[in-house]
Amino acid sequence: MGTPILAPSMLAADHTRLAEEIKGVEGAGCSWLHVDIMDGHFVPNLTFGPQIVADLRPKTELFLDVHLMLDNPQDFVELFVKAGADQVTIHVEPEYDISACLSKIRDLGAKCGVVLNPSTSVSAVEPYLSEVDIVLAMTVQPGFGGQSFQEGVLAKTAQLAAWRQERGHNFRIEVDGGINADNAPLCRKAGVDTFVAGTAFFKSSDRTLFRKNIETLD
Repeated sequence: MGTPILAPSMLAADHTRLAEEIKGVEGAGCSWLHVDIMDGHFVPNLTFGPQIVADLRPKTELFLDVHLMLDNPQDFVELFVKAGADQVTIHVEPEYDISACLSKIRDLGAKCGVVLNPSTSVSAVEPYLSEVDIVLAMTVQPGFGGQSFQEGVLAKTAQLAAWRQERGHNFRIEVDGGINADNAPLCRKAGVDTFVAGTAFFKSSDRTLFRKNIETLD
């Protein structure tokens, strides 16, 4: 299990002062920024496009963890990597050649990962575990921030952790959705090492302390 990393979600930031918010993420000692890309089809919301990543890239050294919630991620991975994404994660639910898409991300020079929704069986990502740097288990139904954490997803992260150990993989296990200081320790016990937090981080009265509380979990 890797050292814990907090990845604040840009979705929960104040988008009218985004550059300042990014500096606040850096100031809290974070090394990652999670960027949610939604297409209005795969999920019922629209967010950012490649241009926002391109605009962010020269202004920050944060590791840009770009999560594509798209019906056709294979058509967009090149745009996002060229825009400056350090890592691109793609969902297993749509119908497309997932292995080819992961290979394309790697060939473009970025890290890659797969994502599963709360209702998706963990077995859906099993064929790709040797091909990825990270597996993201959504702990809410993707689309909107501020939802409640679904603790039942932790059985999936525990299974992922078991497979990782049994098979000698080194992918990270990430959770996203309703993550806060109360449920983060439960996630850690279930094998998680990467924590996406939106509302809990950006609404925190002490973002540095919030980050430390996550990144010092045993």
